[in-house]
Amino acid sequence: MPSEFDHESDHGFDHEADHGFDHEFVRAAARAADRLAAPLAADCDEQPAGVTHRALARRVKTLVAAYRCPDSALHGSGRAVTAAMNHLRALRNVQTATGLFAGGDNVQSPPDSAFTVNDVCDAHVLAAGAGPQLRDVTAALAQIADAATASLLTGGVHTPNHRWELCAALARLHRSFPDDRLLDRIEEWLAEGVDIDAEGLYSERSANYAAHVSNPSLLLLADVLDRADLQDAVERNLATTLDLIAPDGTVETVHSRRQDQNHPFPLAPFLPYYRLLAIRTGRGDFARAARLAGAGGIDDPGLLAETLLTPDLCRTLPEPEARTLPRDRYLTTARLATHTTATAHTVVYGGSDVPEHRRIRSGLACNPTFLRLFAGDAVLDAVRLSRGFFDLGPFRAADMQRVGERRYRLTQTLTAAYYQPLPPHWRQDDGAYRMADEGRFSAAMAFPDRPRDEVTHTTRVDVDLTQDGVDLRIDLSGPRVPWALELTFRPGGVTQGAVPIGDGRWCLTTGAMTYRVGDDEIRIEARVDSGEPLAGPESGDVLRYDPGQDYTVTGGTDATTGNRLYIGGQGPQTLTVTLRAHRTTPTT
Repeated sequence: MPSEFDHESDHGFDHEADHGFDHEFVRAAARAADRLAAPLAADCDEQPAGVTHRALARRVKTLVAAYRCPDSALHGSGRAVTAAMNHLRALRNVQTATGLFAGGDNVQSPPDSAFTVNDVCDAHVLAAGAGPQLRDVTAALAQIADAATASLLTGGVHTPNHRWELCAALARLHRSFPDDRLLDRIEEWLAEGVDIDAEGLYSERSANYAAHVSNPSLLLLADVLDRADLQDAVERNLATTLDLIAPDGTVETVHSRRQDQNHPFPLAPFLPYYRLLAIRTGRGDFARAARLAGAGGIDDPGLLAETLLTPDLCRTLPEPEARTLPRDRYLTTARLATHTTATAHTVVYGGSDVPEHRRIRSGLACNPTFLRLFAGDAVLDAVRLSRGFFDLGPFRAADMQRVGERRYRLTQTLTAAYYQPLPPHWRQDDGAYRMADEGRFSAAMAFPDRPRDEVTHTTRVDVDLTQDGVDLRIDLSGPRVPWALELTFRPGGVTQGAVPIGDGRWCLTTGAMTYRVGDDEIRIEARVDSGEPLAGPESGDVLRYDPGQDYTVTGGTDATTGNRLYIGGQGPQTLTVTLRAHRTTPTT
C-alpha cells in the first residue's frame, strides 16, 4: 500500500476535528492485529522456532503497528517491543550471506525475499516514527534491509507478478534509505510494461496474485514514483473484478493461470484496495465492493499497519452505489462471460490454454470447468464434459464466440493419428529413430516423418443464458465414443429425481432432477435430439470423469468432489440440457 505516514500523529488524523475518520474500521483492524500480536506479546520471552521468514516479518510489522495504534490493546506495550526484537533476531538468523532468506523450495529467491523485505521496510517506517522506545527495533530492521539490498538490486524473478513485488521492495528501500540505483532498477523492470490486458486482467488472471501482489505493489509504486498510471492500472483491475464477484462473496478463478484456478478465492483480501480507491476516486461501486469484502468481519492482521501507513484508508467510505441488474460482462481476452440477475449468477468459460499448448503445466489455465450456476445457497460449482477419445482429456474449448446478446458457442476439435511406415529415405538399418512427441505420448518413432491417418472429434456447446438459468445444446461429432457430462453441486443439498450410483454420484436419464438447499433450487432436464438413448445407471464405464492421460500417467487427477450428477451416452450425439434456478429471496 502507498505510504503517507505522518510521524507526529498516528493515522495522520486529528480524530476530534476530522469527522471523516472511520473509527469502527480502525478498531476492527486493531482487533484483527491483536488476535495475532497479543499472544506473541504474552509470551514475549519465547524464542520463535520453525517460523518462516515471511511469517516472522509479518509478525514484526503487526507487533509494531499494534504498539503504535491507540486502538490496540498493545498500544505502548513493552512486551510487544520485546516480542518484536526476538522475532527480528530469528529473522536475521535465517538471512544468508547474500542478504536473501533461506527457506522454501525457491533457493535464496530474490522475489520470495522481497515479500519479507516489504514487511521489514513498512515496519521500519512505523518504528522510526515511534521515538526512542523502538530505537533497537528500528536499528535491527535497518540492518536486515541493508543486508538484502544488493541482492534485490541485481536479482531476477520467475513469475510475472514477482516483478512488481520486487519493484515494491526496491521502492520501499528507497523510501527509507534513498539510493538512485534502486530507482534505476525499478525503471528497468517497469519499462517492460505492466502486464494488464485490455479487459483489466493481469497476465496470470489470478485473483490471489492480484489481491496479494500486483495491486498492492503497483499502488505502492504509484505513490513512491508519483506514477498515476500505475494506480490507474489497479483501478482497471478492480473495475473488472466487480463482474467476477459471485453471490457467495468469492471472486471467480476458473480462468486463472495459477494455483487458485481450482479453488474459490474470497473477496476479503481485496478490501483495502476497493476501500482506498473508493475513497480516493469517489466510486460508489468500489464502496459497495469494499462493504461486501468486509461483511464477514476483518481478519487480516496486517491491515492495521496499512491504516497507519496510508491514512486515506481510515476515511469514511463514499455512499455505496446500488448494483443494477441484470448485469453482463464478456471478457474477450480470457474468453469468460458472466450473467447476473435477481435469480441466478452464471459463468461461462472457454479460455483454457491447454488446446493451444497441448499440455498441463503450472502457469497455464487448465481448469476444464466451462459453466457455473449460483442460485442462492444452491450452487452448481462445475460443469465438465469427458469424451473417451484417445485419452486426450475433458472438453476444453479452443474457441469461444459470442453469437448473440447472451449466447455463446464453445468449440474444440481433437485430432489423433495412426502412423504409416516411414518413407524409404527416412528408414535406418539400426532402427534407432529419434524420440518425438506426437501430442499424446512420446516414442522413438520419428513421428513427424511418417504419413498419418488422422481421426478427429469435434465438441460444440451452445450456451444460451436466460433470466433464470442456462440452456445448453451439446453436439458431439466424430467416431462412436463414450461421453459423460458431469455436474458438481456444492455439498449441503438434497438431490431428487436422479438415480443414485454411489459415492455421492447420481445418474439422470429421463425426466428432471432438482438440487435443493433450503428454499433455493437448481433444476436439470436433458433431452436427446439425435443419437442413441442416454446411458443408464448401470453404465459405470461411461458415467465417470476422465482427467486424461496428462494426469493419469503420474497417478494424478483434477477431479472435483461433492455431489455429482452424470448425464452420459455414446456419440455422435446431440442433446439439450436445461438448467433453471428457483429462489424464494431474489438477489439484490
